Amino acid sequence: MAHAAPTAPRRHRPMTSAADTDHTARNALTRALLMGLVYGVWAAFIKRQTGPVDAGNVFYGILCGALFAAIMFALNRVGRSLPRELHAAAYGVFLGVAAGYLHSLTNESVLRASGVGLAVGAGCGIIAFYRYYTREP
Repeated sequence: MAHAAPTAPRRHRPMTSAADTDHTARNALTRALLMGLVYGVWAAFIKRQTGPVDAGNVFYGILCGALFAAIMFALNRVGRSLPRELHAAAYGVFLGVAAGYLHSLTNESVLRASGVGLAVGAGCGIIAFYRYYTREP
């Protein structure tokens, strides 16, 4: 009696539907909003400098958080079409500028804030490049 020879299991990529892309976009928006909220609260807390909370601090935190979230969401949407080097560099520059700005709010020198931003940006850029390089299709 003849039997069929065993074959290796085939793994096909599942077809992506509109629901999957909506779910991905919703995750990106949620992540950007949460990170923007954290950044805005952090910026408002630093700007307050142990004084009372007033409307100016609240507005400042909302503005910083909204800008951070908008740039992060746009970078997530546009970054997929960029090569991995530019995508990693864009995230490195974005996070370096964000960290340097937060450090500049502490009334430190401009050189120190620039150094902190450069160090954070370089580190995040290297980590992002490694992540995109190892997960390339």
